[in-house]
Amino acid sequence: MSNQASGSTSKFTSKWGFILSAVGSAVGMANVWGFSYKVGSNGGGAFLIAYLIFIVLFSFVGLAAEYAIGRRAKTGTVGSYQKAWATSGKEGLGKYVGWIPLAGSMCIAIGYAVIISYVVKAFIDSLTGTIMTVDTGAWFESFAFVDFSVVPLHIIVVVGTLLTLLLGADSIEKSNKIMMPVFFGIFVILAIRVAFLPGAIEGYKFMFTPDWKQLANPMLWVWAMGQAFFSLSVTGSGMIVYGAYLGDGEDVISGATFTALFDTIAAFVAALVIIPACFAYGVDVNSGPGLLFVTLPKILQDIPAGRIFAIILYVAMIFAGVSSLQNMFEAVAESLLHKIPKLTRNVMLVVLCVICLAPGLFMEKIEVWGPWMDIVSIYIIPIGATLGAVSWFWIMKKEDLLDEINKGAKKKYGDFWHNLGKFVYVPLAVLLCAIALFGGIAF
Repeated sequence: MSNQASGSTSKFTSKWGFILSAVGSAVGMANVWGFSYKVGSNGGGAFLIAYLIFIVLFSFVGLAAEYAIGRRAKTGTVGSYQKAWATSGKEGLGKYVGWIPLAGSMCIAIGYAVIISYVVKAFIDSLTGTIMTVDTGAWFESFAFVDFSVVPLHIIVVVGTLLTLLLGADSIEKSNKIMMPVFFGIFVILAIRVAFLPGAIEGYKFMFTPDWKQLANPMLWVWAMGQAFFSLSVTGSGMIVYGAYLGDGEDVISGATFTALFDTIAAFVAALVIIPACFAYGVDVNSGPGLLFVTLPKILQDIPAGRIFAIILYVAMIFAGVSSLQNMFEAVAESLLHKIPKLTRNVMLVVLCVICLAPGLFMEKIEVWGPWMDIVSIYIIPIGATLGAVSWFWIMKKEDLLDEINKGAKKKYGDFWHNLGKFVYVPLAVLLCAIALFGGIAF
């Protein structure tokens, strides 16, 4: 990527640099405990079938559209919405709509930074060996249920992530070219180790043997849709900014396909570690954050060389978390720099640091950040994602969207692609939003 006068003029230097950055944004906690938890509680193999269907649809239409919208506007969330709505003569309204999904990115970053701080705590205690000798439940409670328990680590996470953005898109690409291959490599190593555990085969059977009757359960499809939606980060905000750094010669649908492929591989590899391990030790896979901080450490205590595997597990999780946090911060920074051009990038990053830490330091207890993340997941993110879907396929002129989609495309897309977005993708986004809002479900 070249980094010129402003963030919006940065470009990815290669297709793979872009894909690894986008995968880094998508790969996060949802691919580790979230995916494994939902596979475990929704019929194993049957859930995977429904999940893959939604992954294919959402990447082909929704994710590709967000990349195209960002590239067309050459800026982040707010400017992209404004330009999209302007094609229908509603620019004045469009410039306000974009702030909702952008707020979602910032709000989720505040809570997400706390979770990564927990991971750093686990990594340090793996290095010292502490995590291998304690009651993992009591150990988790010692910081997860205490105010200001991870303050130094929390500050390091936020400041450290923001420092990786100093050079704008250029540093995002360079850091993800390191972090993502390491993440995949580490989880492959862990998956190979878990494969030798007695009883692991039952976990594989559960994952890959569908109970076809489960497919008649509507909630299985709802959970699969929600997991696919948010695993790909199709939230009407974050992926737009990475699209802004794409050149006109890139095929956005191809890029979306590769992003979805590697994001799905990451989820599967993580599940190949967690689910067989849980079956081998007879523990519940349906334990959310506790899976990463109570269940897995307990299992690792009983595995030969478990301390080494604990270290590499939490290194991988740090990389996954930081790469996602990068995207949340960059989405907000790019939009604000676009709206307030007098601000320098360095000043903007300091502002984001204050915005993230000021409330974040007071929500380090799981009793605080848990409900905070639920509110963001139930209300702000689904509304923002739905506004994005409606904006691209119902507000923006069809010809303008297709023109951007077809720039650099090896194959031209037309009515079928647009109708799939307008009459299938958008209704599903609205349905998911309604279920979240009125059912109180956090995906």
